[in-house]
This record gives sequence, C-alpha cells and structure tokens, in this order.
Amino acid sequence: MTDKKISKGKRGVGSWILYILVIAAACITFSALLFLILYILIHGIPHLKPGLFAWKYNSENVSLMPALINTLLITIITLVVAVPVGIGSAVYMVEYAKRGNKFVRIIGITTETLSGIPSIVYGLFGMLFFVTALKFRLSLLAGALTLAIMILPLIMRTTEEALKSVPDSYREGSLGLGAGRVRTIFRIVLPAAVPGILSGVILAIGRIVGETAALMYTAGTVTEVVSGHGKWSGVNWMMDSGRTLAYHMYALSSEGFHTEEAYATAVVLLVIVMVINWISNRIAKRLAKV
Repeated sequence: MTDKKISKGKRGVGSWILYILVIAAACITFSALLFLILYILIHGIPHLKPGLFAWKYNSENVSLMPALINTLLITIITLVVAVPVGIGSAVYMVEYAKRGNKFVRIIGITTETLSGIPSIVYGLFGMLFFVTALKFRLSLLAGALTLAIMILPLIMRTTEEALKSVPDSYREGSLGLGAGRVRTIFRIVLPAAVPGILSGVILAIGRIVGETAALMYTAGTVTEVVSGHGKWSGVNWMMDSGRTLAYHMYALSSEGFHTEEAYATAVVLLVIVMVINWISNRIAKRLAKV
C-alpha cells in the first residue's frame, strides 16, 4: 500500500519542469517535421508534370528521371559494398573480439571520429583517391565507394548496438544445444538483431539519397542515365558520370531558372524516402515474426 501511495503521489516541481520540457521538445520536433513536409508538398505538387519524368533531360523539361535512376543505382552499389563490411565488422567486435580489447576500442574511436567528418571532406578524399589515384574518373563507382566509406561508421555502430541488445541467454541456449558459434550467430543472434540493423540501413539510405557535396567531386553532374555507352554488360555503366536526385534539385535551385521544378523534385525525393522507410519497416516486422 505504501508503494502505491508513493507512486500515485504528487510530482515535485523538478519533475513537472522536466515533464513539460520533454512534451515541448516532442511538440517542437513534430511541428517542425510536419511543417517541412507540408511546405514541400504545397509548393511542389502543383508543379509536377509529365515533362519532369521524360527519359531525356533538356533545358525545357529539366527531367528528373535520369537523376532518379542514377540515384537508385548508386544507392544499390553503395549498400552492396557497405552493408556486408559494416555488419561483418560489428559481428567481429561483438561476438569474436574479447571485451575490453584495445583493438576494438581503437576501432570504436575511429568510427566515432569518421561519423563527425563533413561530407565535403569525404568528397575531396574520393576525388583524390578514387577519381585521380585509381583513375575511376567521375563515375557512379567512385561516388558509391565514397558514400560507402561515409555510411560505414553508421552501419557499424547501429549493428553493434543491435547485437549487444540480444540477450546472452540466446547465445548460451544455442551453444548448450550443440550449435556452433557461426550457426548461433547466423541463425539466432542476427535474426534477433534485424530490426536494429535495418534501422541503421534506413538511416544510411537517407544519407545516400540526400547527399550532394561528396558526389559533386566523385560522381559528376552529367544529366543523363548512365549506360556505359550502350554496354550494360560488366561494369561499364558504373564508370559513367551522372548526377543524383539531390544534386539535381540543388542545381535547379541554385541556377534560379527552375525553382518550381526544384520543389517538384523535392516532392519526389520525399516520396522515395518515405517508401523506402515503409518497405524497410515491413521487412523488419516480417523478419521479427519469423
């Protein structure tokens, strides 16, 4: 009875202040997000027209279709490179390395440092290393590899935290039943950590889709769909230069001649991100049920 009376007792002044601050912060965050979405939709939807989705870009239709296709391609390449490396690194640090290992601590410090580096620095590094030193030229491959380095710390940290959140009893039960460490990791631990891993991948996709500075120096600004000069076999198309949707929007708004089309491009970009988030959440829920 005493505990119930204490739990139902009046809050102190400090508790009320913290409660009000938390509610205010939540309202401000939601209001800012809602205002941003409505502003983009109101200014962009009226300017959506068939010419924006034409296959060829020209000064009259300023089509976003080439940039949209390039964005999807560079996102796929980046994830193919970064996700296996990031998840594998996190699995090693959590499941194999000894706790308190100096090497793991160095990796953690390095990862946190890389997370705070501005994207323009990554772009300059990609230009010097991938474009110039490795002679990839301005291409989707150079841009994707640069973005892979950018999102690698994010995927590593989120995967590491997701793996740490899996109870040790899962591992002990699996090992006790005779399963090996590899089987335990891939059949027990990773499926349980999938929602957390996917949340990191979703954040990484958002950063890829919205990136401009790094791609300006690595992927280029060509307003055509990459095709490898008609040769889609092999990696020829990866070596072509092409602008992404975010840079396309930036270019239109900075020129000042197609501001309305820039708003329409922002609507398409917003819809793409929302669809990717929805699909990822559905996949996470399906895997969690399994």
